[in-house]
Amino acid sequence: MKNTRRNFIKNAAAGSAVIMAGGILPGFSASSYKRIVGANKKLRASVMGVNSRGNALAQNFAFQNNCDVVHICDVDSRAIEKCSVNVAKVQDVKPKGFADFRKSLEDKDVDILVVAAPDHWHAPAALIAMQAGKNVYLEKPCSHNPAEGEMLVEAAKQYKKSVQMGNQRRSWPNVMEAIKDLKEGIVGRPYYGKGWYTNNRESIGIGKEVAVPDWLNWELWQGPAPRRAYKDNIVHYNWHWFWHWGTGEALNNGTHMVDLLRWGLEVDYPVKVSSNGGRYRYKDDWETPDTQVISFDFDKEVSMSWEGRSCNGKHIEGSSVGVAFYGEEGSIVISGGNDYKVYDLKNNIVKEVNNEMEIDPRDAANPSSHLDALHIRNFFNNILNNEPLKSDIDGGHKSTLLVQLGNIAQRVGHSLEVNPENGHIKGDKDAQKLWSREYEKGWEMKL
Repeated sequence: MKNTRRNFIKNAAAGSAVIMAGGILPGFSASSYKRIVGANKKLRASVMGVNSRGNALAQNFAFQNNCDVVHICDVDSRAIEKCSVNVAKVQDVKPKGFADFRKSLEDKDVDILVVAAPDHWHAPAALIAMQAGKNVYLEKPCSHNPAEGEMLVEAAKQYKKSVQMGNQRRSWPNVMEAIKDLKEGIVGRPYYGKGWYTNNRESIGIGKEVAVPDWLNWELWQGPAPRRAYKDNIVHYNWHWFWHWGTGEALNNGTHMVDLLRWGLEVDYPVKVSSNGGRYRYKDDWETPDTQVISFDFDKEVSMSWEGRSCNGKHIEGSSVGVAFYGEEGSIVISGGNDYKVYDLKNNIVKEVNNEMEIDPRDAANPSSHLDALHIRNFFNNILNNEPLKSDIDGGHKSTLLVQLGNIAQRVGHSLEVNPENGHIKGDKDAQKLWSREYEKGWEMKL
């Protein structure tokens, strides 16, 4: 049903000069961007990466009364057409399609770039968007590696743009209530938190080098990543399990739960991080762990862990995904939905808050659109009215960094000593090599 639309209540002007990463954005000039939000009646969004999650996000943005999705960007021509049709069903106009999102950013009327492309694109695309004067809604993880995350934090300050990371549970009402209860002492002093994610993913097999499909711009799909031959088991989802482009289950799903743990325990950077696990279930091209336990120690008598099982979906605490906080007087369990339970030390339920809306945490595209809309509206209110972001890039980077440190510990095969002041790895040359990455020439990130 088409959403008849919509008046906007506030205009915002912005007109700072723009500094570009060398040569990356074609057709760009600072003089073209005198108005970023300007006299727009509503916010206008461009969505990048719409094969799966981005398709759902585009529709969710289009549903909002004060937003039009004006551009759909994807290197898969089929995805552009499919998403454009879906968006046109919920707003008055059909968006324009672009293979190259940088062309979209040349439009002075675009206010927001929504980034839902593969992980290796997240930080570079967000930086390019900020340099083009756009605000950014950035799906988790915010970066492929820690150096990129730090650069985004600095870029948001330098370019004075709103950057919201897609840790949507920060905006879910009952989850917010659970964290409030925790901080107000409902289980006494919490000293340990555990998060988890389980699934039953199949083998991705052994890929074969084949011709690039005519619907795919493989060169642009790779973008910042050094070039590799196209194989038939990478696009569209299995890139998650290759270190070259993806970040494994830990950042694919663990970022959400680690963020809740960090929020509830009120911690930032750890002093020690360790990881155990591996690719155990199948013998195939999958590189990242399918079984992993990451542990974090902090300097305030607090620790937490995250357990991921990609190929054995046995639930923990009755849910495929969730977190639990353990305190001196009881425990709180937040499942994958917008609900929670509080237990005393004898395992009796002392408080239970339920959610009436169905949520499927294993739905990679659209697990909870009705709740995610609250996160989107918070982002809009920040742009227009300076309402504090629920998951700004500083906090988003800290949560992403924790899981990245876990992956680095996994890859080097030993625990990491970490500076609790800034999250940097202490005295470990092998681990520090994984703090950043190599880029395809001409695609380097530069402030």
